[in-house]
Parts: sequence; structure tokens; C-alpha cells
Amino acid sequence: MMRLSWTQPEDLVAQELVASRDEGRDVARIADAWVAAGGTLDVPRNGASSERALDEVRAVAERLLRELDVLPTPDDPRSPVAIDAILAVAGPLPVLPSSPPDLADRILGAWLGRAAGCLLGKPVEKIPPEGIREILTSLGRWPLAFYFTTEGVPADVRRRWPWNRRSGPTSLVENIDGMPEDDDLNYPIMNLGLVERVGRGFTVEDVAETWLAELPAGRVFTAERVAYRNLLEGVDPDRCARVRNPFREWIGALIRGDVFGWATPGDPRAAARMAYEDARLSHTRDGLYGELWAAALASAAVVADDVETVLDAGESVVPAQSGLAEAVTFGRTLGRAGGGLDDDLAALAERFAGMHWVHVLNNAATIAWALTRGGGRLERVAPLAVMAGWDTDSVGATVGGVCGALVGARALPEDWIAPLHDRIATSLPGLDGVAITELARRTTALAVGKEKE
Repeated sequence: MMRLSWTQPEDLVAQELVASRDEGRDVARIADAWVAAGGTLDVPRNGASSERALDEVRAVAERLLRELDVLPTPDDPRSPVAIDAILAVAGPLPVLPSSPPDLADRILGAWLGRAAGCLLGKPVEKIPPEGIREILTSLGRWPLAFYFTTEGVPADVRRRWPWNRRSGPTSLVENIDGMPEDDDLNYPIMNLGLVERVGRGFTVEDVAETWLAELPAGRVFTAERVAYRNLLEGVDPDRCARVRNPFREWIGALIRGDVFGWATPGDPRAAARMAYEDARLSHTRDGLYGELWAAALASAAVVADDVETVLDAGESVVPAQSGLAEAVTFGRTLGRAGGGLDDDLAALAERFAGMHWVHVLNNAATIAWALTRGGGRLERVAPLAVMAGWDTDSVGATVGGVCGALVGARALPEDWIAPLHDRIATSLPGLDGVAITELARRTTALAVGKEKE
């Protein structure tokens, strides 16, 4: 029997109980009712329950999810909702340079870096850090320095830690032939078309219409899959992020915002306003702030000269007392401390122990740590982000985009870029095999003010 992850009611209750507790909601009665009905409070790593649910358990799950949807959420001044309120309590806006003369090269570098960083982390998505370490140690390649390979990995290690079965094998160095499809690239490509078509003033309704017209349902995951389902069921886009969506503070929105920043060089708050409309279709609170942060990083990276300025710009769009701001501060502080690699990885693991591997907080901290420690060099920063072992392809993509934008395409290491063959596979209609140089050209046109008014 096929099970569709991230949507089965009996799989969502335990996740929703965690999300609701994080928001300060009183879920004790509902948790007791779920256990009494035969449900489990354990949260499986892959989002699906390990046993087929009985019809009665599913019916209880549906009822409890409806109750959880309407459960009151305490006001939290650290987590404002409206974009103006968010920016009002964000960090200070740093002074950013004007658009550089090499803007086109830096935007191309951003696209190439994002693809390369994603490619690096793709084979080991879902493999925890101890598995990544064992794979690399078996080859004498720890710490990570280049794309993964299966050649020479002992059979028992491969059995314990199988590559990402969906598309990981095409990301191994011996098999790479262009950038394989990944949602970390699908969303920026799709959002580029959205801004071209509608303009910078697009709304959450425009985002919803774009998803339904262009995104195959099987290419969306976690909060995005829930929001997509909600749209198909007629839920208003303004409500999709909160209806049966326990993944609303996970990393999904963060991976969608880079192109908004590249299209608004040196204006992180304008980038954040676009990211806000995109993110609020599927995410709330720290999950939503994650996309604002990523868009601001991208906006600064195409004009700035150093990582610290880029990270300062990211904090200028995030509520200063939010969980996301605290995670980013933790990552930056750890990256500056000058500790050993193993000590840093252990500190990240300890700080976020028990958090789901695709939550926004642990991954944002990893991004901030890798950028700070690695100093903006793709070949150093992307491996650091991936070795932490959370959402490896997504953190690799985000740091890769920042590093590529900082130095520009001409300065990126050729051995990292050549296997991309200037193309990205995608299931977005009419775009499979799209040239990275063409995406960069279109983005640059937006960045210099040629967008649709």
C-alpha cells in the first residue's frame, strides 16, 4: 500500500503536538486523547508512521488535528506576524555598497554556487552526521572537501548509509552530468518567472496560482506539500500555512528566497518583502523568518565584499528576539570562536539535539556557522555546512549561493563548476535542462530594473 508522506492524518498529530508546544499552546488534553486512541507521540525521521494506521485511529487523528488548528496561540511579542511589524523589531540595516560593475558575473556566480552547494549535499540528504563521517572516513576523505563518490566505499558502510535513493546517485562525482532536479533549484527558477510575470508587488495569491500552474504535486514536501493540499481543498492562501501544517517552522520557505535577493541587489528589506509574500503561503514565525533571512543574505551577497556584512544584512530583516535570530547568533558566535571542527560539529549537535533534521533553526545556525568559519569560499564553506548532517542539500545550496555571489562566477573553482555543464534538470513545465547562464541573464535584467511594472 502506497503511503504519501507528510499528509496522512495519523502521521501529522505527533508533529503538530511538537509544533503547538513550541508556540506555547496547551496540548496536554489532546496529547492524552491521542495516546488513548492508540497513537504515538514518537516523531519518525521520515515523516511517516512505521505501521499502517487503523481506520479508527485515522478518524481520531483527523478530529484532533481540527481541534489543534483552532487551539488558541498565546501572543508572543518576539514573533510578529505582519511584515512591517517584523522589520520594526529586526536588527539594524548595515551600510551596503552600490551595485558593483561586475553584477552580472556575481549573479551568475550565485546561481552556479547554489547549484554546486546543493549538488554536494544531495547524496547524503537524510544521512545523519555520524553516517556522513563513516562514509568519508572509510575513503580517507574526512573532512569533506569535494563531491561524494561511491567508489571504494565498503559494502557494509553503503548498506548502513545508503545514498539518497531519489536522486543521490546522480550527484556522485562519477555520475554527475549537469545539475539534477532538486526543489532547492525548482523554487528559485519558478520564483524568477513569478517576478518577471507579475512584478515585485506580487501577493500570496499570485504565489498560490503559480504553484498550482507550475509545480508538480510530487515535487513538493513537508510544509509545501501540506499547503499545496490545502489549496486543492479550497483553503484560502492566507490560511494555508496553519491548516493541518505541523511543518510551518521547518526549512521549506528558507530555500525559496534567494532569487528575490539577487533581483534586488543591496536592498535586503525589499527582498524580504517579496520573500514574505512567498513564505506566508506555507510557513509561520521562524519558518517564515527563514525565507526573509535567506533573501536578505542573497541581496547583500551580490554587492558586499565580506561574509560578515552579508550576515549583518540577514539579521536586519529578522525579529531580534526570535528563535531564528538566536540560532543565527549561535552559529556566528561558534564560527568566530576558532574551535576545532569536531568541537564545532559537536556543539551544533548538542544545541539542537532532538530537533527534526529539516527544522529551520538547526539549519539556519549551520548556515551561519559555515559562512562565518569558512570565510565565504565555496570550496570551504559548502563542505562545512554538509558535514553538520541536517538538511544537507539545502544548507549547501544556501551557502553556495552566498559564496558564489561574493566572488562572482569567474572566481569560482573550475572543478566544482565544470560538472554542472551549465544546465539544471527540472520538472517545471518547459524548463528542463535550462541553462544556468540564461537564468542568470534573466535575473540580472530584473536586478538592473527591467522587471515588469
